[in-house]
Amino acid sequence: GTPLVEGRLALVTGASSGIGRETCKVLAREGATVVVTCIDEAGAQETVAQLEGTGHIVLWYDVTKFDSATELVKTIKERYGRPPDILVNCAGTANPFTLLDLTPESFQRDLDVNLKGTFFTCQAVCRELIAAKTPGSIVNVSSLSVNYGLPRISAYVASKGGVDAITKCMTRDLGHHNIRVNTVHPGVVDTAIACDILKAKYAKNSPMKRIGQPQEIAEVIVFLASERASYVVGGQYPISGGVL
Repeated sequence: GTPLVEGRLALVTGASSGIGRETCKVLAREGATVVVTCIDEAGAQETVAQLEGTGHIVLWYDVTKFDSATELVKTIKERYGRPPDILVNCAGTANPFTLLDLTPESFQRDLDVNLKGTFFTCQAVCRELIAAKTPGSIVNVSSLSVNYGLPRISAYVASKGGVDAITKCMTRDLGHHNIRVNTVHPGVVDTAIACDILKAKYAKNSPMKRIGQPQEIAEVIVFLASERASYVVGGQYPISGGVL
C-alpha cells in the first residue's frame, strides 16, 4: 500500500532515544521527511543515521527555551520552504522524589519540559501552519499514569495531566483550521526513563505479561499523525498492553 505519511514534513522533539527515536524511524519508513530535534545532539545524530530515505536533518532544540520554538520553526521553513505539518512531542523528563522531598526546582523542571515545552512547540508550529493555510496533525505523548497516579513522580504525572488538558483545548482552537491534535498514553515502555523495578511490576500486572516496546508506541503515533486518522481528534489513546 501507499506509505502512511508520504510527502509530509515531520518535527519530532525528544528524538535522541526511546519513543522519539522509534517515531522518527516509523515516520521515515512511511515516507515522511523528518526533522530530528533534541538537546542530546549525539543521540539525535545516531537517530538520523538510522532513518530510511533522504532529506532528514538534526536540529538542536531545548524545549524549555520557550522563545526558541519560533526560531526552530523558522529554521525549518528556511530549509524546506514550508512549516512541518506533523508534530510529535516526545520530549519528556521525570524527576523521582517522594512527596515530602520534591523541590520547587524539580517540580518546575517537569512542568517546563513536559507541559510548557509541549505547549510552546505546538504554538510555534500552529502559527506557521495557520498562516500558510496548511492542514496538520499533532500527537502529544502523555502517560497512562495520569489515570491512576504513581508514587514518587507526582510532578511528572501532574505535567502529563496538563498535556491532556491542553490537548483538549487545542482541539477546540485548531479544529476549524484542519489541524488535528491527539494524545497517546503509553504504559511502562522499555526506555531509560522507567526503572527496572517498575518494569518488572508492570509486566507482572499486565494482561500481556510484558512491557511495551518503543516501536509499538511509535506505530500508533504515526497512524494518528496520518490522514488515515483524518476524523480522529482530541482523543487519548492508551497503548498499555491492556493495563487501563
